[in-house]
Amino acid sequence: MVVGYWLLVVTSGIGFDGEVDESAGFLSGLGLGGAPIAAAVSLMIVIAWFVSLVGGVLFSGTLALIGVLAVALVCAWAGTRLILLPLRRTASREQLPSRTDFVGRTCVIRTGRVGRDFGQAEVTAADGSSALVQVRQVGDDAFDAGSTALIFAYDATGEFFWVMPYDAELDPHRPI
Repeated sequence: MVVGYWLLVVTSGIGFDGEVDESAGFLSGLGLGGAPIAAAVSLMIVIAWFVSLVGGVLFSGTLALIGVLAVALVCAWAGTRLILLPLRRTASREQLPSRTDFVGRTCVIRTGRVGRDFGQAEVTAADGSSALVQVRQVGDDAFDAGSTALIFAYDATGEFFWVMPYDAELDPHRPI
């Protein structure tokens, strides 16, 4: 079954997509969260098949074979977890959003003035969400409420963004 599945994936591109959700589901409850679904299921099937094959050769009788099935399932879970755990640690995770993602974006000034000690602006993130952030001005340029500014740096100690004047028509992220 596993070989047939993977041949189908390679030749036609049809298969499971995604990862095992870490918060819910059977495979995540077994400690396999974050692994590709197809890899986790395939590995579990192969290990369970091999252990049940060996157990079927070594033991006979209904009770013994039921025990072999239980052992095969436990071995499949443990083996899959042992194999996928180190791989999961090395796999790259999705990068979480940070404040530095706003650097290089334009913002709209929302306060009546912006100075070296005061100012707020609204900035839109790449995903379309907006945030009200603290901004500070460099130089003597005056910002009016509603004017567009360019965020060019983030000050982590003061937790604010440095801004400078920017023509809204030049914004590559502006809605069309």
